[in-house]
Amino acid sequence: MSTPSFTERLRYWFDGVMAKGTGALVGLLGIVTLVFITIVAAIVTLFGIFPTLVDGDENPDFFEVLWGNLMRAMDAGTIGGDQGWPFRAAMLVVTIGGIFLVASLIGIIASAFDSKVDELRKGRSRVLETDHTLILGWSSKVFPIIAELVIANESRRRSTIVVLAEGDKVAMEDDIRAQVPNSGRTKIIVRSGTPMDLTDLEVANPHQARSIVILAPEDSDDPDSVVIKTTLALTNNPNRRSDEYHIVGEIQDPANLEAARLVGRNEADWVLSSDLISRITVQTCRQSGLSGVYTELLDFAGDEIYFTDQPSLVGSSYLHAQHAFNHSAVIGLVQDGAVHINPAAATVLGEGDQLIVIAEDDSTIKLATPGVVDASSISTKRTPKLLPEQTLVIGYNSGLTTILSELNDYVAKGSKVTVVADVERPAFASYSNMTVEFVRGDSTSRAVLDSVPVKDFEHIIVLAYKDTLDMQRADAKTLVTLLHLREIADAAGVDPNVVSEMLDDRNRQLAEVTKADDFIVSDKLISLMLSQLSENRQLNEVFDVLFSSEGSEIYLRPAELYVKPGVSVDFYTVLEAASRRGETAIGYRVKADANDADSAYGIRVNPRKHAPVTFGPGDKLIVLADS
Repeated sequence: MSTPSFTERLRYWFDGVMAKGTGALVGLLGIVTLVFITIVAAIVTLFGIFPTLVDGDENPDFFEVLWGNLMRAMDAGTIGGDQGWPFRAAMLVVTIGGIFLVASLIGIIASAFDSKVDELRKGRSRVLETDHTLILGWSSKVFPIIAELVIANESRRRSTIVVLAEGDKVAMEDDIRAQVPNSGRTKIIVRSGTPMDLTDLEVANPHQARSIVILAPEDSDDPDSVVIKTTLALTNNPNRRSDEYHIVGEIQDPANLEAARLVGRNEADWVLSSDLISRITVQTCRQSGLSGVYTELLDFAGDEIYFTDQPSLVGSSYLHAQHAFNHSAVIGLVQDGAVHINPAAATVLGEGDQLIVIAEDDSTIKLATPGVVDASSISTKRTPKLLPEQTLVIGYNSGLTTILSELNDYVAKGSKVTVVADVERPAFASYSNMTVEFVRGDSTSRAVLDSVPVKDFEHIIVLAYKDTLDMQRADAKTLVTLLHLREIADAAGVDPNVVSEMLDDRNRQLAEVTKADDFIVSDKLISLMLSQLSENRQLNEVFDVLFSSEGSEIYLRPAELYVKPGVSVDFYTVLEAASRRGETAIGYRVKADANDADSAYGIRVNPRKHAPVTFGPGDKLIVLADS
C-alpha cells in the first residue's frame, strides 16, 4: 500500500470531522474564523495598516484590531465607518471572508434544525407516559381497537394510548385521526419503529405500560413469527421490569399457538383469530342474530362483562343471585379461581366467590329487591328433537376446516354439508355426524349458484376469500354472491338463514341491502376481543367457555319454549323459566326489529327485569345453556 499523500490525509481528517455531526462542524467553523481574523489582525499590526487618525487618537493595538475584525466578519455593515484606503482594503478582505463564514454557519444551523425536525417527525423521542396502553404493530385492527379503548377510558380522568409500528409517524397519525376523529380524554401517541427491535421498543416505554396489545402485520408472509418475536423482545428484554407484563396478542395459525405460549408464559393471553371466527361463524349460522349478541358483549359502547364481589349474597343460591339485580344480568361465578358459566341454579355462593355479570357500567351493579315470578305464564313446551340438516358453504379460506369440525359437534347424525368454492378440492376429514360434498365453481356466477338447490338448505355460510384476495376484492366477491342468493331465495319463496363473513365493517353496511341474517366482521370481532382482554385479562377464561362448543354457550331459542306467547311478563319470570331448563337468560331478540340497524337488529341484552315484555311469534330468548 502506497503512503497516503497530504491531500488524502487532509480529506480523511475532514471526513472524520463531518461524521461527528453539527457540533463538530460549528466548532471547526469557529476555529477557521478565529485563525482567519487573527492572521489579518497580525498583518495589520505588523505592517501598520491602521485607519486614518483624528487628532489625539492612538493607533489600535493587536487585540483591538482582532476585535474589530470579528465584528466586521459578523456584520458586513461595520466596514462603512472605516477610514483610510489601505485599512479599508484589509477590512474588506475580513468582511468578504466573514460573509462566507457566516453563510456557512447559517447553512449548518439550518441543516441541523431540519434534521432535528425530521427526527421528531419520525417519532423517535422516548415516551414518558406511564400506565398507558401500548399497541405494537400496525394493521386495520388498530382503528377499532383504539376506538374501543377511547370508549373504555371515558371514566378515567387521564389515559394514554401509545402505538409503535413501522411506518411514517405523520401518515399513521393522519390515518388514526381519520378513522377515530374523537379521542375524548384519551391522548394518542404514535412512534415509528420496529417492535421486534430492543432499541425501538424502548422508545414506547413498555416497562411502565398498563397493558400491551400485539397485532399481526397484514403484509407479512408469516405474521405469527412477527408476533412471537415481538413478545420475546418484551419478556426476554434485559431491561424488563420485575413485575409481570399484561400482554394480549393475536395468533392466526393454531400450529404456532404452543410456541406463543412458551414465549409469553403466564404474561400473555392469546386470541386464536382463525379458530375464533370459525366458531362464531358456525354458531351464528345456526342462530340468526348471535353475532349481534357477541358484538354487544365485546364492545365498550353497550353492556359489558364485569366481575363483582357481593358479600351480602354469601350463602345464597346462584338463582337467587340472578334475581338480586335489576340492572345487571348474572351469567356465572368465580369459585376457587375457576370460572363457571351458567352453573346449577342451586350452587351456593361462598366466601371470596365473585359473580360474573353483564352490566352497562360497574357503577350500575347494585343489588335490588327481587320481583315476583308469574309461574302461570311459564311455558311447559319441550325443545324439539334435533333433526338432520343441510348446510351450504360458499367460498373458501383456511378457516373452513375448523368450521366443518365445529359444525359436526352441533348437527344431528345424517346431516350434509355442500361446499361450493373456486379452488382445488380441499382434503376433507371424515366426520361422525355429517357428510361433505364439494362443488367447484365461481360463487359470483349465477349459473353456478342456480345449479345448487339453494332452497333445500336450512343454513348458508358465505366465506371470504381472504387467503388469496385483498380485503376489498374479497368483500366485493362476497357482496355479489349475497345479492345472487337473495334473488334466488326470493324467487323460490324461501328464507334461508344466511351468514356472511365480511372483512371491512364499512362493506357490511353496504351488504345489508342483501338482507342476510348475520354478518361476521372478522377484523372487528378480533379487535373487540383484544380490546376487552387488554382491559381485563380475567375475561379470557369467560371467552374460552362462551366461544367453545364445550360447556355453556349463548343460544337464541324460541320464546314460546319459556313463556306463553301473547302474555305480558317481566324478566324475573323469564329467569325462572330458563332456570327450570338448566339455563341462564340474559336477554331476548324481537323478530320485528331483526333487520333494523337502529334497533340493534332486535337484540336486547341485559334488559331491565321489572319492565314488562310480551313475546310474539318468531321472538327469541338469549340464554346460556350446555346444549
